[in-house]
Amino acid sequence: MESQVRGGTRWKRFAVVMVPSVAATAAIGVALAQGALAASFSVSGQQFKVTADQLEGWGFEQYGAVDSGYTLDGKQTAHPVAVSAFKDAKITNLCQSVVTPIPVIGDVTLTLRAGGAGQPKVEAHNIYIDVNDLKADATFDDIDIGVAAGQTGPNQGGKGPGMKGGGEQANPYGFAQQAKHAVLSDVDQHAWATTAGTFTLSGLNMSLSKGANECQVKH
Repeated sequence: MESQVRGGTRWKRFAVVMVPSVAATAAIGVALAQGALAASFSVSGQQFKVTADQLEGWGFEQYGAVDSGYTLDGKQTAHPVAVSAFKDAKITNLCQSVVTPIPVIGDVTLTLRAGGAGQPKVEAHNIYIDVNDLKADATFDDIDIGVAAGQTGPNQGGKGPGMKGGGEQANPYGFAQQAKHAVLSDVDQHAWATTAGTFTLSGLNMSLSKGANECQVKH
């Protein structure tokens, strides 16, 4: 099997999540407990869900990393993630939701929507999404599978924006994949963090509702 595929590649119900080995994750967890590792920021004790009708991106890369953070009761923890990054991306009908348990009241859902019907698409530049679960129909153009994570940036001749850096807990020699162009449809993912150079959300709407009312993919 060749490590490089040219042309269009379609992976039905794409759900690739690349994480470091169990031993590496355990070692990082110990270092976190000892305060030996720095991170760009500590993630909260809550995941959030993101759905979209379509995400079209240019300069795609994906590699394994570990996010440091806290549980809801304040204990330190570590989350293995797949970092999905794009130089530029356009998103149709973006929905983001997070469910927060509140004593006495119960669950409350915060929902953000943008780029829906009649609105321009959401646009992002140098966006990184730390995902631990992803489902979508995906097509990749000019894809390389098995490239070293540290070779995905433009300064190294790669196709993506490059690794985050800044104390990121990821191995630059670890497994990664990259593509010139990617289209993901019916996107359904759970993430711990998102960072972007710019993030333009047209028609942004925020709402609160009682109960667990997470974003859902429209089939």
